[in-house]
Amino acid sequence: MKAFSGLALIALSLTLAACGKSEEGAKPTGEPVAAVAPPAGTSWSQTVTETPDGYYLMGNPDAKVKLVEFGSYTCSHCKDFTAEASEEINTLVDTGKMSFEFRPYVRDPIDISTALLARCGGKDIYYPLSEQFFANQTAMFDKAQAMGDARYQAVMNAPPAQRFGQLANDLGLVEFAQQRGISADQAKQCLADTAAAEKLAKGVERANSQYQITGTPSFLINGVLVDNAANWASLQPKLKAAGL
Repeated sequence: MKAFSGLALIALSLTLAACGKSEEGAKPTGEPVAAVAPPAGTSWSQTVTETPDGYYLMGNPDAKVKLVEFGSYTCSHCKDFTAEASEEINTLVDTGKMSFEFRPYVRDPIDISTALLARCGGKDIYYPLSEQFFANQTAMFDKAQAMGDARYQAVMNAPPAQRFGQLANDLGLVEFAQQRGISADQAKQCLADTAAAEKLAKGVERANSQYQITGTPSFLINGVLVDNAANWASLQPKLKAAGL
């Protein structure tokens, strides 16, 4: 697995981890967890807060079971997991027993462009927009294929503050985001934010160091990397063992 730091390395087409299951971790266990009602007039799945590390947490911040996903917007397994598990996760989050946190695990410049746009609308639309970017993955890949090597290299040679914006435009991601409430100017500003891109890179570096991530999607349950769980069918028993 290759870690990276700095925008010079972000410019490369990176492969930081395979798109597949993780083999590390331990099985969490726990007593049954009691449900917690949300504040009046709200639901936990619509309650999103920013964590000290700058990620977005969905649900009860004090939930007894804390599920974290390290996922890549360019990973087909992550796309499949999102499609099959989002409704199930929202249902569990609504009980107040579990919170959910999606942490972008950026593996390449397309990943970074998508992650920057997913955050662009803020916490209230982060999760629905992320789901829609995953659903758009095949169309995005088709546009990437149509770019050709020469255009891709030209984009990667652009100044850092222009690189991800040019790439997102070529992939139709800016137009996609505009159709979902993010203005062209807002998208341009987010994609030019080299500090945010650097932070995404550092987040991957930190995850690699702390949890030894070997594939995406990978999951933490209460801070422990879960072994052999790359889909909902394999993750759900681990959550039950944690008390859900």
